[in-house]
Amino acid sequence: MAPTSVPLKWLPTTAFIRSRVKSQQQISTVEQVQLPEKTRNSSVLVLGGTGRVGGSTAVALSNFRPDLRVIVAGRSREKGATMVKKLGGNSSFAQVDIDDMKSLETALEDVDVVVHAAGPFQQAKKCSVLEAAIKTKTAYIDVCDDTSYAFRAKSLQSKAVAANVSAITTGGIYPGVSNVMAAELVRAAESENRKKPERLRFNYYTAGSGGAGPTILATSFLLLGEEVVAYSKGEKVKLKPYSGMLNVDFGKGIGKRDVYLLNLPEVRSAHEILGVPTVSARFGTAPFFWNWGMEAMTRLLPEEFLRDRSKVQRLVELFDPFVRAVDGIAGERVSIRIDLECSDGRSTVGIFSHKSLSVSVGTSTAAFVLAVLEGSTQPGVWFPEEPEGIAIEARENLLKRASQGTFNFVMNKPPWMVETDPKELGLGIYL
Repeated sequence: MAPTSVPLKWLPTTAFIRSRVKSQQQISTVEQVQLPEKTRNSSVLVLGGTGRVGGSTAVALSNFRPDLRVIVAGRSREKGATMVKKLGGNSSFAQVDIDDMKSLETALEDVDVVVHAAGPFQQAKKCSVLEAAIKTKTAYIDVCDDTSYAFRAKSLQSKAVAANVSAITTGGIYPGVSNVMAAELVRAAESENRKKPERLRFNYYTAGSGGAGPTILATSFLLLGEEVVAYSKGEKVKLKPYSGMLNVDFGKGIGKRDVYLLNLPEVRSAHEILGVPTVSARFGTAPFFWNWGMEAMTRLLPEEFLRDRSKVQRLVELFDPFVRAVDGIAGERVSIRIDLECSDGRSTVGIFSHKSLSVSVGTSTAAFVLAVLEGSTQPGVWFPEEPEGIAIEARENLLKRASQGTFNFVMNKPPWMVETDPKELGLGIYL
């Protein structure tokens, strides 16, 4: 475990919390950062850089570090030219097919970090980008939100170590920033001798599709075809997707929202790495009828249909125009709430809320890229909550960067201090 150079208990100061509150005009701005001398002229390749998530990551990287060389990669030269024009003179476009290993390896030859944002990751059979990164000795980050893919990436651990390559899987906003928030809540609890962390709940809310387009829509539909894995008192349990509804209070600007069980990789990684015996993850959206629609899909459509990427893609094409129309009304607010309960009965909460998912996911992913460039990550393939992935002393800096533009960011507070209508949320459901 990496040595600690910050206090064991990290509580953001009042000034820090206030600094997270941005006006609408300032919400997409970020504070520029200084990189170590040896990485000042680094280059980052963003796969899927012409899409919503990858493009947002490229913009955030350019804002954080204007002299960083950012290469956006995709299949469309026209979209690439538009993105390069938006980013400015220190960027370029590379036409890359991630299904072609030779194309991948050629693109990675002269870059320091590759960001894999070319989802969806569900149903992908290989970790081709990570394999190419290991072969070309290129640091790697992905924004994977699929359990099978994430642990397949983790299985390349020994190869990454042998090649001296640093890699982080699930390094976006959720999973990603949420993993680091959970790790800090657990660490603070253990440092205060609150006995043992017993229950960890990941709760997520996004208005509409979050403005992130067809890829997020496809991801949502594909997750409905996956049986949910959660942990109860150390035992793995399997549950129906989009079941187990809870009404969760996400605090100011979001309020109470219904959230439902989904199969997300941070559940297993947090259980195994942080040692919390009961872990679950839930997600909800708005308007409310989207949740009803998701529930109906799990009941009416066969699992085989929802696990077929080609069929789901046709479904996305059908729904996408309507989703975009509703997004214009619903907005794209996003919120993360992490709840940790300990054996002494005390609970702590972390909340991360932003006006725009498409902006905050890029800022969050860029924060992971900067951590890798600054030398936070050891050789190997790591989840964000592992100290070899994001060193303990680097977590505070990562969260500060990722939370720029948020209108509500708090860590390690009792629930009553962050809820709009403070009261016990115990509803008889213990996952």
